Amino acid sequence: MKGISLDGAVAVITGASGGLGSVLAAELASRGSYVVLAGRSPERLGMLAARLGERASWAAMDIASYESVQGAVQEIMSRHGRIDVWINNAGFGIFERAEAAPLDHFAEMMDVNYMGTVRCTKVVLPHMQKAGRGQIVNIASLAGKIGTAKGSGYCASKHAVLGFTDSLRQELAGTGITVTAINPGPIDTPFFDQADPEGHYVNNIRWMMLRPEQVARKTAEAIAKGRKEVDMPFFPAAGAKILRLFPRLADGPVGRWLNQK
Repeated sequence: MKGISLDGAVAVITGASGGLGSVLAAELASRGSYVVLAGRSPERLGMLAARLGERASWAAMDIASYESVQGAVQEIMSRHGRIDVWINNAGFGIFERAEAAPLDHFAEMMDVNYMGTVRCTKVVLPHMQKAGRGQIVNIASLAGKIGTAKGSGYCASKHAVLGFTDSLRQELAGTGITVTAINPGPIDTPFFDQADPEGHYVNNIRWMMLRPEQVARKTAEAIAKGRKEVDMPFFPAAGAKILRLFPRLADGPVGRWLNQK
């Protein structure tokens, strides 16, 4: 499938004030895209846009508010006239056992990780449909393919993102709009400051953590090639596929190995 040429493309990235989002912005800008950094922190967005130079700008946006997303998209459209690539990157996680987790944590992760993706997609999609082209990229997770202990709330939200992504891709087949899912394993970003404040999980899986630059590069390549889905890194991605085919493996040593949180 043919993708979007990144040279000259207008690409919007949510959750762009730090972590993977900021690295994605730098990667796309280096490939000639005009990046719009979207997020809740105008000061951080402004500083990052200034570092990236003339090929970057920013827009204040809270993906938990449909009205905020609408306002930001209207601003971007009036400024650029089009949106070629929209990357739903904003999200967070809290790792805790289901029986101990407050209901609010489940609701908040679902509202931001899943409903935030839905809100943004619902607002930007009509503009892409009118143009007859575009690419929606959802940064999901390998956690959206396999549940793990202490990940019930986070994994459920990412499962929802993948279900939405797969359905949307079928609905938009033949319209000129590509829908891509990026499913990384753990990435070495400040995500874990909230998800794993004690550092137990990070210490256990540090050997396989991805660098954000790796994920950004793979995401850019997926956009350029029009890829439907990218899973990374190889061994955890392969393990997730095997467990989906043979779920009983999680009952034994494989399950104990997965229980790293």
